[in-house]
Amino acid sequence: MKARRAIIELTLALAAAVGCVLSWVAASSRVDVPPILDGEPWTTSIAYSAPLVALSFLLAAIAGVLVVLGVAALRRNSN
Repeated sequence: MKARRAIIELTLALAAAVGCVLSWVAASSRVDVPPILDGEPWTTSIAYSAPLVALSFLLAAIAGVLVVLGVAALRRNSN
């Protein structure tokens, strides 16, 4: 029974890790930056969405906690 719970925790950790990566990738977008002085070229920059970055950090923390709990449960079952 505990091994089943550990597998579920590890599966949820994997899902949270995938969500973390997807959130991080979706958080960035390219923006054009106008020149400061006349005659200079336009440049591009990366802008990050704060809510998506925060979601990414939250999902990474959740994935880490679930991995620790899942591995600890598996090790307790093996002894």
